[in-house]
Amino acid sequence: MLYHLLYPLHEIFSPFNVFRYITFRSAYATVTALLLCMIFGPIIIRRLRQFKIRQVIRQDGPQTHLTKKGTPTMGGVIIVGCIVIPTLLWAPLDNRYVLTAVGVTLVLGALGFLDDYLHVVRRAPKGLLGRYKLLVQVAVGLAVGAIFYFAPAAPEIATSTTVPFLKSRLLDLGIFYIPFVALVITATSNAVNLTDGLDGLATGLMALAAGAFAALAYVSGHAKIAAYLNIPMLAGSGELTIFCAAMFGAALGFLWFNNHPADVFMGDTGSLALGGALGTVAVMLKKEVLLFLIGGVFVMEALSVIIQVVSFKLRKKRVFRMAPIHHHFELKGWPESRVVVRFWIVGMLLALLSLSTLKLQ
Repeated sequence: MLYHLLYPLHEIFSPFNVFRYITFRSAYATVTALLLCMIFGPIIIRRLRQFKIRQVIRQDGPQTHLTKKGTPTMGGVIIVGCIVIPTLLWAPLDNRYVLTAVGVTLVLGALGFLDDYLHVVRRAPKGLLGRYKLLVQVAVGLAVGAIFYFAPAAPEIATSTTVPFLKSRLLDLGIFYIPFVALVITATSNAVNLTDGLDGLATGLMALAAGAFAALAYVSGHAKIAAYLNIPMLAGSGELTIFCAAMFGAALGFLWFNNHPADVFMGDTGSLALGGALGTVAVMLKKEVLLFLIGGVFVMEALSVIIQVVSFKLRKKRVFRMAPIHHHFELKGWPESRVVVRFWIVGMLLALLSLSTLKLQ
């Protein structure tokens, strides 16, 4: 919005020319998201307490988590708002990449909100049934895949994805690209949801992943840098830097309230939206494979659940003391804050390694 309002005035007042630069607008999207969190976060948290929207603690979970009973949840509304508003303020509103990312964030945020509402407010034991959540997630993924399959932004690589470490090599999936996109977005959304089990864990990891994808979006949309790095140049995708910067700022702002001991939890409202947004950005940048490295901790969390379930059904034995894997380390005696910080360190190393692949080709 500000881009459309102020940049055209640069011919009258030259300082407005700064609005043409993605780096400038990304920096201010981060600051805007952070400030919105700081200003409106306490207000929303008070409202959540007032309406008694509180986390329901699993009785079969770690006993140390019983002290979290009564902590407000559905704080994901803070995150979603602090992503969408700065993006709409600082990014062009006619950019298909930005509009798609915002649309997915809002739809999956609304899905998570409905699940939290049914579970916490209406006291439905399981909230929204898993098959209905999965149906909406897959539908969103198929819609994104269809959009970029039938009306591609870059027709020459419409159905392809890049492969790390392979110079100028693309994996063409053909018609299978649409279900592949649905799989990526659905899996990422659920993986972030599974990771959101300790104070600040998913929030901090999302900040790291958003920062990495902000860098990838910038170089993918910059013709000279993309040519230098031998990666596909995707015209207009640079504006996703602003969306990722807003995600980064929103995650940091929410972490102010979500660090241990948390004042608020994001709930499915935040985790489904963040995961879906991350998966969508990866799809639009043709970095679906690299997403598994950048979001390696999310992958590890999801795989630990799958391994645990399969092992118990086939062998009647558990591989981990409890899944997802962060609970395994808790039950081994690690304090919650130690698990979180160590997982953040792993996430940071994976993000740096992922960025290094741009030159290791």
